[in-house]
Amino acid sequence: MTITGTDIQQAIAFLSNGELVAIPTETVYGLAANALNEDAVLKIYAAKNRPQFNPLIMHVASLEKARPYIQHIPAEAKLLADAFWPGPLTILFNKTNAVPDLVTAGSNKVAIRVPNHALTLELLSQIDFPLAAPSANPSGYVSPTTAEHVYEGLAGKIPYILNGGECTVGVESTIVGWNDEDELEVYRLGGISVEAIEKAVGKKINAIKKITENPDAPGQLKSHYATHTPLYMGKADEMIRRFEDKKIILINFSQYHPDIPKDQQFILSENASLDEAAKNLFRILRETDKLKAEIILAEHLPNEGLGRAINDRLERAQFIMK
Repeated sequence: MTITGTDIQQAIAFLSNGELVAIPTETVYGLAANALNEDAVLKIYAAKNRPQFNPLIMHVASLEKARPYIQHIPAEAKLLADAFWPGPLTILFNKTNAVPDLVTAGSNKVAIRVPNHALTLELLSQIDFPLAAPSANPSGYVSPTTAEHVYEGLAGKIPYILNGGECTVGVESTIVGWNDEDELEVYRLGGISVEAIEKAVGKKINAIKKITENPDAPGQLKSHYATHTPLYMGKADEMIRRFEDKKIILINFSQYHPDIPKDQQFILSENASLDEAAKNLFRILRETDKLKAEIILAEHLPNEGLGRAINDRLERAQFIMK
């Protein structure tokens, strides 16, 4: 049985006993376990049906709380933590032996974040262990932005969902790290824009990691966020002509397309706000998936700010012929 509630103490009790709890963050809901308890972490992989070669993010209440798990804090990491924590930024650090290899999928780097959600920050401040937490959904499907989304995917597989309302950012955190030459790289596009990171560190970022089937950080799998209904991304006019014999649902950025009935279209942001579009993205993907259409079509958003992260999610949600 899965319970949904707002009782932090109940959530702490489950986590302290090695059980799983879905927790709210500003990005998406996470499926949390004691990161130092390998048996508990294994339950995350089992509940999500997540491959164990895909690393997990470790959540803490502050940079100070993360110090036992980090070998060294680069100067740029301190700048980024000061600028964006709590917030939707995950930083890759060289890990200490205190972090189980199961959390990092054998990597010597650990992904750490301080989430910006009052309930979860309060929970993290009251426990003496970090939380490993990927998104709280079956692996590969659309990420959850409400407690109801979590329940739809994981009911009966986890004991407790800590209900913190709707997520305010709506796409996962941006992940950054440093390569062997100590150059800052973006490992995953997300809730903090590349432009904002560049402003914080005072220089351009030249490298954005490619998506892959062999990830060295969370959120790099090539196929992810997929709807059950085949989804294609591109120019609306061209896709509508290509699939004119199909029942189509169209996802647009800010305007309706004149050639498709309005009740077959979803607008991410009528105000053309990339922030609003990001917040609405996963909810709309779930809603379109329930309409039993033959095809979901999605147009590209402006490739700037959070538009980059939205395009990244839609590209990886695309239908892949097998």
